[in-house]
Amino acid sequence: MSRIAVAGVNYVGLVTAACFADLGNDVVGIEILPEKVAKLRQGIATIYEPGLEEMLERNLRAGRLAFTSDYAEGLAGAEFIFIAVGTPEAPDGSADLRQVESAARSIGAQATGDLVIINKSTVPIGTGDLVSQWVGEQIRPDLRFSVVSNPEFLREGAALADFMTPDRVVLGAADRAAAERVAALYEPLQAPLIITDLRTAEMIKYASNAILATRISFMNEVAGICEQLGADVTQVALGMGLDKRIGPRFLDAGIGYGGSCFPKDVKALAHMAERAHCHPPLLHAVMAINQDARARFVRKVEATLDGVREKRIAVWGLAFKPNTDDMREAPALDIIPALQRAGAQVQAYDPVAMASARHLFPGVHFCTDAYEAASGTDAVLLLTEWNEFKQLDMERVRAGMRRAVLIDGRNLYEPADLRAAGFTYVSVGRP
Repeated sequence: MSRIAVAGVNYVGLVTAACFADLGNDVVGIEILPEKVAKLRQGIATIYEPGLEEMLERNLRAGRLAFTSDYAEGLAGAEFIFIAVGTPEAPDGSADLRQVESAARSIGAQATGDLVIINKSTVPIGTGDLVSQWVGEQIRPDLRFSVVSNPEFLREGAALADFMTPDRVVLGAADRAAAERVAALYEPLQAPLIITDLRTAEMIKYASNAILATRISFMNEVAGICEQLGADVTQVALGMGLDKRIGPRFLDAGIGYGGSCFPKDVKALAHMAERAHCHPPLLHAVMAINQDARARFVRKVEATLDGVREKRIAVWGLAFKPNTDDMREAPALDIIPALQRAGAQVQAYDPVAMASARHLFPGVHFCTDAYEAASGTDAVLLLTEWNEFKQLDMERVRAGMRRAVLIDGRNLYEPADLRAAGFTYVSVGRP
């Protein structure tokens, strides 16, 4: 097949490397942290993603996948290199491109043959041109290279399926022949393909995440109105979603979006718009509504318990969504400290994210399971809709609590069921 290098093996890069190896390619992941390389060489996934560790082990055994911290070793014989390094949020809301620049310059300095360089990281509009500049300043003059934008659309918790059965593959390039070479890598997936220019491909990624975040914020605003008018937002969402023009996805009201993509990308798009002298009021409203969803939830907890001072509160779920240990921009990061500042004692449990969360929540008691977390508390708050929480013995939960109050930030439960089980049950956007 093809010889592929992947620079940066965090979330996107590791999934990309493993999946291309599983498709039969010869793949090398380049990671500058030696301790991470050592783990990956043993088949130990450095992120939590269902099925990823098994895929790593399978392709390491087959000799199709390797890892190194040396760019020269990683690039040896490579035809393609994906840049999948982090682009964290800068203090002004823009995307920090220092890791992208470092990777691009390292690629240019260590290249020994012609290359197609693929931007997989989520990068601001125009970054493809910058990567061309950075590589061009380092690469030998006798070598040719092209830059292709190939934005990722991976959902944490479903990344392997998203890679292997994508809704679409987007490629942007000034050199169409280079884009078609990258398209050939994806040909086994038989996915719809869009080839466009660099900047349009980069914008597709930002616009896609922004519209999904907008749907979530819109439904959270509708939920607040439903609560005041006595309507049920879950039924409203069902009635809306059956309209083919709208569809059912991302219409769940709750405590807002989080994670590594939506918060960062909406901010970055707003920042780019403002730098281009555009006025993006909708993007600012999306961010404001998202933040208010968390504050409104805290107010709901305080109102339900008649204040939280000296109350013991359980939190079920810490990660920003199920099937990941990712704590980036998780609602819990705002909700738990707000409760602590108001005088609450918090004990928490998450099926996967405990190790990631411990250092983020000083003063929180971490528990071994959901039952222990609920024991002796005045209320349980559900912040992440893990499947595990659907299967709990609610009679046992109630028996261990000081007060049988459950405040559901994700509308996981049926109100009638919880009330029949003896709970004071409060959810989002439901009367």
